[in-house]
Amino acid sequence: MEGHLAFDLHALTSRLDRAADRILEAECDVSYRRFLVLFMTDRLQDPTQRALAERLGVTEPSISRMIAMLSTAGLLDVRRAASGGNRRGLRLTDEGLRLVQRCCVLLEDRMTAIVQAAGVPYDTYLDYTARLLASPELG
Repeated sequence: MEGHLAFDLHALTSRLDRAADRILEAECDVSYRRFLVLFMTDRLQDPTQRALAERLGVTEPSISRMIAMLSTAGLLDVRRAASGGNRRGLRLTDEGLRLVQRCCVLLEDRMTAIVQAAGVPYDTYLDYTARLLASPELG
C-alpha cells in the first residue's frame, strides 16, 4: 500500500525481520528471535527475564521458554538475580557472546548491502532511523 507510511513501515520492518531470520538461520544456525534475546541480554544493564520481556515486547512465559532453550544450548547462563526474590539473572556464556558478535557483524554487513543496493545513502538512513527511534512519541 504505497503512500501509507504506517503500513509501509510495518511492511519494511516485517521484511527486514524475515531477511534477518533467513540470514542467521543459514549462516549461524540461530533464529532472529533467539539472537534478539541473546543480543538484548548482552545490552541490558541488569538482564532479567522480566527486563527482556519488557524490552522485546513479549510475554514472560515466552521469554522463559526461550531462556530455557538458550541455556540448554550453552549460550546463556541463568542464575538467581542479585536483587533477590524470584528474579532470574542472565548472562551470556563465552559461546553465546561469540555468537552475538558474529551475528552482529553478519547482519550489519548484509543490512548495509540491502540499503546501498536500494540506492539509499547508508549514513543518511542510519541518521534518520536513529532520529525515529529517539522520538518521544514512540515511547
